[in-house]
Amino acid sequence: MPLYVYFLPLLLIPLLYLLKHHREQRQAEQIRQRAIEDGLAEPASLHPVIDRNLCIGCKSCVYACPQQLGHNVLGIFHGKAELLEPANCIGHGACKKVCPEGAITLVFGTEKRGVDIPNVDDNFETNIEGLFIAGELGGMGLIRNAIEQGKSAMKAIAAKLPKKSGNPYQVIIVGAGPAGIAASLAAREKKLQYLTLDQESLGGTVFQYPRGKIVMTQPVELPLAGKMPFRETTKEQLLEFWQEIDQQHRIGVQYGEMVADITPLQPGFRVKTNKGEYESDAVLLAIGRRGTPRKLGVEGEDLPKVVYRLIDPEQYKGQKVLIVGGGDSALEAALAIADEEGSEVSLSYRSESFSRAKAKNRERIAEYAESGRITLYMKSNVKRITEAQVELEQDGKAIVIDNDAIIINAGGILPTGFLKKIGIEVETKYGTA
Repeated sequence: MPLYVYFLPLLLIPLLYLLKHHREQRQAEQIRQRAIEDGLAEPASLHPVIDRNLCIGCKSCVYACPQQLGHNVLGIFHGKAELLEPANCIGHGACKKVCPEGAITLVFGTEKRGVDIPNVDDNFETNIEGLFIAGELGGMGLIRNAIEQGKSAMKAIAAKLPKKSGNPYQVIIVGAGPAGIAASLAAREKKLQYLTLDQESLGGTVFQYPRGKIVMTQPVELPLAGKMPFRETTKEQLLEFWQEIDQQHRIGVQYGEMVADITPLQPGFRVKTNKGEYESDAVLLAIGRRGTPRKLGVEGEDLPKVVYRLIDPEQYKGQKVLIVGGGDSALEAALAIADEEGSEVSLSYRSESFSRAKAKNRERIAEYAESGRITLYMKSNVKRITEAQVELEQDGKAIVIDNDAIIINAGGILPTGFLKKIGIEVETKYGTA
């Protein structure tokens, strides 16, 4: 038998490898280019930056990304890991943990878009000694990460509390979302004298979600309560889980209290709310980033039919509804109301693509628009609102549509002013850690 018969398989192996590598390279290039063309090249929040000098192209980060299923958040480009679909990144951080070479840094913002982040140290303490920040306000909006931060911050607080100060409380926790719940449970576990305040209800940002919203998280251990087992659940199931914990472990949140000011004492702090004043050795801010809803500042915005968040889609059954905004809240509101019988839903957004929204929401909006269940007005702005209509401007042309209700999901005014007022240093991050 000729010798080449034996060597042929050996020659085919590298050839097949090169063909496979070339195909993957072309796919990565196409995915990246499509993301740029669709306006999805900007990450929405915390995201990885990969040092190509350190990356060995092992794909550990690709396999670890929880968003990778059905999407191409991370991929291998020219032998190195790279964000192919930046807008699909949810800031989970699993990629950084698994990288064997330490080639990944998690950063906030980009060169084009800055993100205001309060400065905290490794123990989540701000530049003001005794004043801590955990959770969404610090840029970590994911439920599991917020819970971990709440626990870690309370551990650090407990370690540095004075033995006796004369203040009624050892720590005041502001906010009863995931970070605040975890911190409160940790404080109770450590037998601290604590007080938890919230301006609304248990659950924080989750409480503000519309009915039936799917919530993505990961299992995580809660002090006293044990494992929170969810990976994918609904707003109602998650709130019910937390309410049961509240009843079982008596977290004792004081609701309807909005913090107006925090001033230093010697020692500790005085926390002033709309209902009273409290003194404490330490303060943990576990509030959200949304702050006050951002208004459009147009004529007619003060009409009763204008609201700033969706609570129950069913109330819009049979109505002509306009949603304003391009983030997940806006898209999810439009989708939920479009499923109600007799509703007519329009969606107005100032940009040409929904780059800030999750891929799943963008895909569903495209399907609903194609089938005529939602009317899209891209690159448009609301100019005037009347009792029965709303006027939009699109490409310099006025469009008037009949309207019964408007939901404005244009984001919120971040509590940056409040943080600076009480002396916390805030840095605008442009692609930095």
